[in-house]
Amino acid sequence: MSAQDQIKKQVTENDVVLFMKGTKDMPQCGFSSRVAGVLNFMGVTFQDVNVLADSEIRQGIKDYSDWPTIPQLYVKGEFVGGCDIITEMTLSGELDQLFESKGVTYNKEAAEQIRAANA
Repeated sequence: MSAQDQIKKQVTENDVVLFMKGTKDMPQCGFSSRVAGVLNFMGVTFQDVNVLADSEIRQGIKDYSDWPTIPQLYVKGEFVGGCDIITEMTLSGELDQLFESKGVTYNKEAAEQIRAANA
């Protein structure tokens, strides 16, 4: 199976997928750590894909999304963005709206706590 096929399988078979450096339990870069931390804190069930474990996936995800950086978040098959976009969406409430519109379970109180701590 090609890297592109593996990526497509991941993003279509899982509601929320984070392509990251490291894992959700042990991120290997600050940007991946921030996005995984937000998702974990908000109680979102997500599949993590460690791009450091496979160089073809690491390059393949950049080609798949036409986005040059990692981490990359996908919700219900759609590319949402990287660290800066996810941070901005979390603080504005847009990430809550996206999860609600896509039927993704998350802890709204935790999302509000993130916003309050960053106000």
